[in-house]
Amino acid sequence: MGTKAFTARDYEPGLLRHIVLLRFANDVPASEREGMIERFLRLKDDCRRDTRPYIHSIEYGRQASGEGNALGFEHAFVMTFDSEGDRNFYVGEPIVLDATCYDPVHHAFKAAIGPMLAPQGALVFDFFPGAR
Repeated sequence: MGTKAFTARDYEPGLLRHIVLLRFANDVPASEREGMIERFLRLKDDCRRDTRPYIHSIEYGRQASGEGNALGFEHAFVMTFDSEGDRNFYVGEPIVLDATCYDPVHHAFKAAIGPMLAPQGALVFDFFPGAR
């Protein structure tokens, strides 16, 4: 399978959830953290394919569990895509190496937030709701 097919809107259609947990480095000021969270949430409108937004939804929340198992993660984002192809286009590197087949806006966001995160400061988990 080629990269264009792997990132096509119609590749594996159906809802796909993309969960991102973040932990900022201790020395990152609160104002910079808030700015990055706002930038993350704007990806829903800023990320486009063929001039149209392709992220179905983004939900955000701060860690609120009292169980003590958050492993230091502070922020959660749950994104929904309409196909695996849209998710692949969004993620880009490391699963898509051809820059013409991934979103440059998300790529720039990852480059900007990366230095602000703690070591092992991101956890990503994807799943298809329901049985597959």
